[in-house]
Amino acid sequence: MTSHQSVRQAARRSALDAQAVLRKERADRERRLEGLAVAVLTALGERDGAVRDTERRAGDALQTTSAEEGLSLQQAVEWCGSGALTVREVRPRRSASSWTAVGR
Repeated sequence: MTSHQSVRQAARRSALDAQAVLRKERADRERRLEGLAVAVLTALGERDGAVRDTERRAGDALQTTSAEEGLSLQQAVEWCGSGALTVREVRPRRSASSWTAVGR
């Protein structure tokens, strides 16, 4: 083997090693980004569930205010205090004759 060939082979090996390092770094970064994306989407799903539960509980309380205390929707909203809730933020549930409070 000539000196020129061995220099060429060494340069080729060095280039391949550098590419392998870059591929590993990219793959590691992609795995980190995938994990972070899953964490973001999981947190948003948990938030959505908490919001649904909170709105359901507020709606249940509004329904009780109406059914058991005989207040109209407007009166129930007024009892919640100025600025806390508007009639527009309360909508009938599709599946029942109760209300759901929806956030702004």
